[in-house]
Amino acid sequence: MTPVGTPAPMTTHSSANGSHCAGQVLSLSAPQRLALGLTLTLIAVGMVGGNVLAIAAVCVVQQARRLPNYLLAALAGADLSVALAVLPFVVATDLAGGQWLLGATFCDVFIALDVVCCTASIMTLCLISVDRYLRITRPLTYAARQTGRTMAKMVGGVWVFSACVTLPPLFGWARNINGNRVCLISQDFGYTVYSTVTAFYLPTAIMLAMYYRIFQEARRSAAALPAPVGCPRVLPRQSRRPRRAGSLLRGEEKAAATLGTLLGVFAVCWLPFFVQSTARPFICGAHCSCLPVGLERALLWLGYANSLLNPFIYAFFSRDLRSTYMELLRGRCQKVNRKFSGRWSV
Repeated sequence: MTPVGTPAPMTTHSSANGSHCAGQVLSLSAPQRLALGLTLTLIAVGMVGGNVLAIAAVCVVQQARRLPNYLLAALAGADLSVALAVLPFVVATDLAGGQWLLGATFCDVFIALDVVCCTASIMTLCLISVDRYLRITRPLTYAARQTGRTMAKMVGGVWVFSACVTLPPLFGWARNINGNRVCLISQDFGYTVYSTVTAFYLPTAIMLAMYYRIFQEARRSAAALPAPVGCPRVLPRQSRRPRRAGSLLRGEEKAAATLGTLLGVFAVCWLPFFVQSTARPFICGAHCSCLPVGLERALLWLGYANSLLNPFIYAFFSRDLRSTYMELLRGRCQKVNRKFSGRWSV
């Protein structure tokens, strides 16, 4: 599943609730523990800071309050939820060498939070890809049908869908493994396939399809542009269409580049974790994890890093967003709106 990754892996066979499942423990010296704690804390702080900036940029800059940019704020909100609701407990578990110290009951709560927040982040990325595709390929119908209420329903649907991924273990389909300082999402074979497909493989396939279609549209638009010719004089009315066509093409190319980078970073961050999560029950059985705890923790943090990188990927492709970040960090909120008196874009 997605954030399916939970705290600690195990080695021996166990009962259904993990009471006989012995967890692996990483032996960390005091300096190693200190270095690990500082590194993970910096990642968490960076994740909070970057996503708060992204939300603030859309909320503070009046010119940024356009429907497409609300999805940027929605993505930042999902990533921020990962940082605030999930990472503190992951850091505590890692500093304990991979042992879960917060009890069996809260283990289920933690897994639910982990799955919901991370799935919401992934599904919002998927929603952004669909939105960009519709905005580029169907500009007239997109503008007519896309309203604030529609956007809110779409974002709400993402969170409802994400909750559906985590509900089965809470209602008897597949029980999470907890107890004996172990906290692991259910390793039931059917649930593992269901959760990983719905939370990762399906949205990834949709994102790939949308990116391919956007890329095709950008190439088609480039081929349709008239070749430059050397004419001594072009009337203003005649020149408007080529300039507008060039502007639309640049917008399509920028959308393709931004979405392609988001998708590439997303795949690098989450694919190793989900491959491991999908294969684990078939390798280790449905009761415990037999994989090295260090490998599992590293792949889990690689996935979380996607929530750190998303707001900075947008800033890389948008000079307006980079400038807004700088002004917000300097506390110049009023200057931001004066500076962007025209169009502000991501």
